[in-house]
Amino acid sequence: MASSLKRSLYFDNAKFILIFLVVFGHVISPLKENNDVLFSLYSFIFLFHMPAFIFISGYFSKGYNKKGYFMKVAKKILLPYLIFQALYSLFYYADGEISSLRIDFLKPHWTLWYLLSMCCWNLFLYVFAKLKWKGFILAVAIGIGIGYFDHAGSYLSLSRTLVFFPYFLLGFLIEQKHLRAVLNKRFSPVVGVSILVLSLLILASFFPKDAIPWLLGDTSYAGMGVKDLSGGFIRSIQYVLTGFVAYGFLSIVPTKGNLFTFVGGRTLYIYLMHGFIIKSIQQIISDETLRDFSDHYIMLILFSLAICLFLGSYMIKKYTRPIIELDYRL
Repeated sequence: MASSLKRSLYFDNAKFILIFLVVFGHVISPLKENNDVLFSLYSFIFLFHMPAFIFISGYFSKGYNKKGYFMKVAKKILLPYLIFQALYSLFYYADGEISSLRIDFLKPHWTLWYLLSMCCWNLFLYVFAKLKWKGFILAVAIGIGIGYFDHAGSYLSLSRTLVFFPYFLLGFLIEQKHLRAVLNKRFSPVVGVSILVLSLLILASFFPKDAIPWLLGDTSYAGMGVKDLSGGFIRSIQYVLTGFVAYGFLSIVPTKGNLFTFVGGRTLYIYLMHGFIIKSIQQIISDETLRDFSDHYIMLILFSLAICLFLGSYMIKKYTRPIIELDYRL
């Protein structure tokens, strides 16, 4: 990452891989319960892919105190959230998933929690950025503490906002020199691959099937069956493990451009719209037929990749930019 161009390529590559993992994770989600391979992959993906995405978002939020920054955030994140919250409400009503049409902007649908949380994280910077690393320790303590409140759930994306905020703040606090010092070490890729492989093997061997909510961050400890103080200890361990795995991922991301790098600059398009494709397929195809595809791993990977390339294409960006970027130029 010696130049700004190489840094841009590096992060675009990282975002492409992460958005692919987002899509792949959602593709295999309904198939994972009866397939141990898919369950292990799903657990592994959800351990680090959103924390890594959030870390990168925080890294690029260093200009939070510049004039007009939050208005930019409102245009790029909050307004698309409001638009797609309404669109998903209409979509779910049309396909019968909800019985009555009600657009509730305070309870985000499915993946839209990320946009609402992003707005909150940028607001939090006005307080936590001044505290620097003390603020990071406080953010971790809050992320652990929120698990003890039973009513902190999907409303306003409160639980996820506070649980995942430490990753955003860490990205904000990390500087270019820190990344260069860690990622440019000669053995970083070897260490990174070792961490990823070991983590996948551990999850495949020991991760309980009823522990997925721990990775999602939207349920209290009591709601996950832990009614004593040990819930905070478990989340503390989770923070550490996620940090190691996210480092392993970031250390193997290519720094040079490739065929898919351009998709990394259009992840918002994929993130917002892939749900329409996946949910439509789940409505059209029966559960039994879907289960027949659970062993076709290469096909599932290629299908997820095709969604990313299609939604990340110039054509899709051209015609959906007015509602995603509020840019009406042709």
